[in-house]
Amino acid sequence: MSRKLLWMGWLGALSAGQLVLALRVIRRWLRSTGGQRPTALSSPHADAAAQASVAVLVPVLNERERLAPCLEGLLIQGPEVGLILVIDGGSEDGTDELISAYARRDRRLRLLSAAPIPDGWNGKVWGLEAGWRALPPTFPWVLTIDADVRPGPGLVSALLARASRDGLAALSLATEQELPPAPLLGLLHPSLLATLVYRYGLPGVVYEGPVDRLRVQANGQCFLVQREALAACGGFVPLRYSLCEDITLARLLVQDGRRLAFVEGGSLASVEMYRTAREAWQNWTRSLPLHDHLSPAWHTCLGWLEVLLVQALPLPLLCLLAGTLVAGRRRWRQASLWLLVAMLALNTGLLLLRLGALVGMRRAYRRPPWTYWLSPLCDLVVTLQLGRQALRRRHRWRGRLVIRGNAPGGIA
Repeated sequence: MSRKLLWMGWLGALSAGQLVLALRVIRRWLRSTGGQRPTALSSPHADAAAQASVAVLVPVLNERERLAPCLEGLLIQGPEVGLILVIDGGSEDGTDELISAYARRDRRLRLLSAAPIPDGWNGKVWGLEAGWRALPPTFPWVLTIDADVRPGPGLVSALLARASRDGLAALSLATEQELPPAPLLGLLHPSLLATLVYRYGLPGVVYEGPVDRLRVQANGQCFLVQREALAACGGFVPLRYSLCEDITLARLLVQDGRRLAFVEGGSLASVEMYRTAREAWQNWTRSLPLHDHLSPAWHTCLGWLEVLLVQALPLPLLCLLAGTLVAGRRRWRQASLWLLVAMLALNTGLLLLRLGALVGMRRAYRRPPWTYWLSPLCDLVVTLQLGRQALRRRHRWRGRLVIRGNAPGGIA
């Protein structure tokens, strides 16, 4: 068989793979369209049964520079919040002093020391578990909030209202992203976020039952869960070996037959996850593969292939195919020429799909820098990094060794 026939066979297989996976992505997007954002409710109109029904857990470690907006936002929540427990994993930057100062303003806010973090635990998950163990049994709902989240007025009442309306055991929020005026971060961050959109679809889906275990999407930055449902899963202990603890908890909940939703938050909560592109590259790509002990290797691999073939490759393939077509048009047979034209049309469509996703994702950002619109240029290198991180078992997070998988003395 000639080299040209082998080359055309490879191109045909690649096109077929792109088409099949693109149809999967489009079907996923159609399934998740039409989701409504929760609406902020004023505290005076909150249901009386919801009064003091939520305990908030905020795990922290050396967060003094960014914790204040989070605490300010939590203190303006209504009477549905009965306790704000900030769990310190051993901060050395004065975080505990900041928390104590805020605690003097509101009796609901308390500081819990969870240091030292024991071996075999993800630091954040250990903080959540320590807070969970310390909670009084009077709160039917638990809300986990990350230190970099900035809660807006009416956040908790809106979450409770949505959970009650839809009969949910858990509800997590797609927080509004705030990016500093850093052009390189504005280039990288949207490309990383797009990998989630391609693999899991848009916010707004309600998940229920084991059938949704591998499709569920969640965000631990703002995650409301019924106490009873969390207790049935064993609290946060099953998450200690996970690099994506929020997804692992969501998978456990739907596996247990619970009903869960992931929705857009709009102005209810915003977050500044990273301040530099280097931080996002080193830290976010660690968890973005979303691989844990509940997800088989084939599922992680299939998701990565969707990102590679449908999101990342169309732009470089278009450049390659256009150059090949122009340079060697006279040397190709008619059948080969038609295959190249078909591939060119397919990848043009996939690139338009990527640009459409970019337009749709714009509302996830408060004020994205101009480089946001150039983020597809990062897709290929981002995809390769995700594949690399998915294969790695040993990671470092805030100076601690993180070992993915249920390994003795390790953290997944």
